[in-house]
Amino acid sequence: MKMQTRLACLSFLLLLPLFSSAQSGEPKDARLWLTTGDRTSLLAEQPAQVHFAATGSTAPTIAVNDMEQYQSMEGFGFAVTGGSAELLMRMSAASRAALLKSLFAPDGDGIHVSYIRVSIGSSDMNDHPYTYDDMPPGQSDPQLEHFSLKVDQATVIPVLKQILSINPAIKILGSPWSAPAWMKTNDNLKGGHLKPEDYPVYAQYFVRYLEAMKAQGISLAAVTVQNEPLNPKNTPSMVMFAPEEDAFIAKALGPAFARAGIRTGIQIYDHNPDVTSYPLSILGDPAASRYVQGTAFHLYGGSAQAFTKVHNLYPRKGLFMTEQSVTQNPRSTGLDIAEPVDSVVIGATRNWSRNVLLWNLAADAEAGPHTNDGGCTGCWGALTIQGDQATRNLAWYVLAHFSKFVPPGSIRIGTNDLEQLDNVAFLTPDGKIVLVVSNTGNFPFSFAIRYHARTAVTSLPPGAVGTYVW
Repeated sequence: MKMQTRLACLSFLLLLPLFSSAQSGEPKDARLWLTTGDRTSLLAEQPAQVHFAATGSTAPTIAVNDMEQYQSMEGFGFAVTGGSAELLMRMSAASRAALLKSLFAPDGDGIHVSYIRVSIGSSDMNDHPYTYDDMPPGQSDPQLEHFSLKVDQATVIPVLKQILSINPAIKILGSPWSAPAWMKTNDNLKGGHLKPEDYPVYAQYFVRYLEAMKAQGISLAAVTVQNEPLNPKNTPSMVMFAPEEDAFIAKALGPAFARAGIRTGIQIYDHNPDVTSYPLSILGDPAASRYVQGTAFHLYGGSAQAFTKVHNLYPRKGLFMTEQSVTQNPRSTGLDIAEPVDSVVIGATRNWSRNVLLWNLAADAEAGPHTNDGGCTGCWGALTIQGDQATRNLAWYVLAHFSKFVPPGSIRIGTNDLEQLDNVAFLTPDGKIVLVVSNTGNFPFSFAIRYHARTAVTSLPPGAVGTYVW
């Protein structure tokens, strides 16, 4: 992984009070949770702890430095798509409650998911496309008289309420896949652009959505302006070039939020880091940037190293990893966990992202529900849900190695790059050190962990991921 510049690190530290060193004395032995590519160990705590000693080691060494501090973490989680909510609501009440507790309870034996994403209207992982103000062809509703959350009342809203009853502090991000078709240049939920004359009414659509959700007891921490604004291929979808998003924020959305007293954060872009010129152009415009919390990225194109480029230019704005599909066919015998842990979660967090959200929480055995003509046909989900049965898939394990151990408010701390052993470390609010290491090689790797002048020697099997906690 590309190391951040000292200047970028120092600029961020000016904004954030340092956590104190986790240990004033010698480190305790570390506990290890291990997942192997052959599935012989699945997020399993190992019986033998990893012992720190005063003696050194000649093995390749990961040096953990809790005085080198970077961004504060806001959480790890999944997109709770409309399809995910539909499958959850088909479960019996008892099975659903047990599953949601295992996912979202902030303590106990679960995986402590702390951040979720929902679609504003449908995404392509719904059984049909919709918005909250759909009108017959040729008709419009500029006063939003027909605005309603009714379509989500049977699935998304009750699931979110149940999640909030388990963890009231969970953060929720909302992202639209499309404006209502009557606001668009092609009068269609797929593709097209938002008509400039409808910027004000679409801004009010956001306001109405946030107020209606709040009336349901659901407050959103942030919204993105448009999911994948350079992708017209999904159903639904909408194209919004950077000058369009800039003008919409500066002239409509930002002022509408200010007038309504809405404090929900606005995240820009929400697409791949291979076009950093998009968010940089908005961050460089004071008229829009004043309303912007930060930049949201996916990772289907480009590299997480581009996040650092944006951070270095605008260190006072946040960076957020809002979507990445980490998937393999659930029928696969192995578990290809090392690479996505490396490229997605370690990559994002080592490059200033405050969260990591994977796509998506749940699908059925056929990777549905999804829309026709542009719905994702290979998004298997972190869980496969069939009736009351929920099977854990690759994304569940990828995320759990972080979410279970790194609560909101944790600070990413310094570690060195080590070939074949990509890694990232965190200092938790209660003073624990969490180090996640991914062995992307095809052979076992022995290495040392150096912390506070003491060393522990350990190893990881090929294709394995280990979370060390002390």
